[in-house]
Amino acid sequence: MMQACLNGTRGAGDGAVVPRTPAELAEAAERAVAAGATDLHVHPRTPCGHDSLSPRVVGPALEAIRARVAVPVGVTTGAWAEPEPAARVARIRSWTVLPDHASVNWHEPGAEEVAAALLGLGVGVEAGVWSGTDGAARLARSPLAPKVLRVLAEVMDPDPGTAEDTAKALLAELGASPGHTRPGDGTGGPRAHGRPVLLHGEDGGAWPVLRLAGRLGLATRIGLEDTLLLPDGRPADSNAQLVEEALYQYGCAQRSS
Repeated sequence: MMQACLNGTRGAGDGAVVPRTPAELAEAAERAVAAGATDLHVHPRTPCGHDSLSPRVVGPALEAIRARVAVPVGVTTGAWAEPEPAARVARIRSWTVLPDHASVNWHEPGAEEVAAALLGLGVGVEAGVWSGTDGAARLARSPLAPKVLRVLAEVMDPDPGTAEDTAKALLAELGASPGHTRPGDGTGGPRAHGRPVLLHGEDGGAWPVLRLAGRLGLATRIGLEDTLLLPDGRPADSNAQLVEEALYQYGCAQRSS
């Protein structure tokens, strides 16, 4: 599985190519899917550019994207969008348009309650486990671990020289056991708590970690949330360009001429 993470928390200073409005997200989604993305992760934004869990922000973004593509669409539930756990849960329960899945950062306060609210709505949960946090240990103790859609192993090490080792350490923390590896499939690699693992990095670590995911047969993701640069250091001109390059680096496609 190649997920495209279209924008993240990047702002106007990160370049005009980062989509923010529902229309921009829909356009970026269509192009990313045409390039080969099979799943989407987005951060719905207020008109001022802030991440939001408000139904008035989440709903229009999802509707605009779904009008253009038919792949699953997920959103963030990061604490930065709504710091108070009870308010975060209330926001989620007020959604009138539901995403297919949502990421929950397991090291954040209220993660269990947020995940339970999502599951109660029938929304899949990506259990986000960041390197350098106690997320792996907390997920191991959680009764919800076997119920999540997948484990989102997020390597926060931006150093291209050490990110792969950090990724391997994170997988070990998760107790990811080797499975039947099917290169290019992304479902047969190591699993955590019986659930599929999506492994990805960020900034300088994005491409080394993506290549490791390819070797292990794990699902992965790429997009302007994770990196603004192509492997050779050139600025990417779109999410679609990153997806096309990621499929080549992962081993799923030939480079277009």
